[in-house]
Order: sequence, then structure tokens, then C-alpha cells
Amino acid sequence: MADRHPLFKPLVFVGGLIFGFGLGFSHMARPEVVVNFLLFEDLGLPFVMFGAAIVSGVAFALLPRIRDAAPLTGDPYERRLKPFDRNVLIGGAVFGVGWGLSGICPGAAYASLGVGNVTILWALGGMFVGAYAQGYWRSRSGARDAAAAGAD
Repeated sequence: MADRHPLFKPLVFVGGLIFGFGLGFSHMARPEVVVNFLLFEDLGLPFVMFGAAIVSGVAFALLPRIRDAAPLTGDPYERRLKPFDRNVLIGGAVFGVGWGLSGICPGAAYASLGVGNVTILWALGGMFVGAYAQGYWRSRSGARDAAAAGAD
């Protein structure tokens, strides 16, 4: 990490500013907009998501043809595939339940705080506790699996 370009952190910050501004400007940082989407009453959210996916997809398709490595990290462009397994299905289902109950996803939660929604701190606190619990559970189950493998 120490060999990263000196502009790496400032540009990540600027990217976050642009992301947050876009979420606020498009009203996607408001939980009621997300809940209305989940109830099929407001379909603005998929347009924002698909617009962002198209811009990102074009960038990911073109950049490896223009450069061999990422400009700020020097890392080569490569696909990192994650297996589609039980953890992806369960994690996606749990994420969806949390998204539906809170009306907000993690990135939009921070932007929602930025537009003055202080009650979103409850959802952010829940996200931190949930992530910690998952990490604790995974470390415990990993240690148990390693102990069981060592007993063979």
C-alpha cells in the first residue's frame, strides 16, 4: 500500500464526493425513495443504477485497452471472479432483507447522513454491528474447521 501514487487517497476522496453528490442530487439518499422503488411505486432507482452501470461498464471495457495497469496503483487490469456459492446467496438474501427494512444501502446511508438524515445513524450502527458479527462468526467457524481438519 505504501507504493501507491500520492494522489490515490485524494482521488478516492473526490470519487466519494462525486458519488455522494450524485446520490443526493438524484434523491437516492432518501430511504423513502428506496422503499417506493421496492414497492414498485417509483422506478427512478433502476434508471440511476443502470446509468451508473453503463458508465462503469464502458470504463472497465476501455481502460484495459488504453493502459496495461491502473494509473494510481500500478496493478494490472485483471478479472477477479468470485465463485457463486452458498455464501453469495445467503449474503445477498440477508442484504436484501436489511435493504428493505432500513430502506437504504450502505453507500446511500452515508450520503443520506450528508443530506441531514440523522436517524440513518441507526441503520449505520446496525450495519457496523452486523458486519462485525459476521466477521466474528466467520473467524470462529474458520477456526473450528481448521481444528476439525487437524484432528483427521
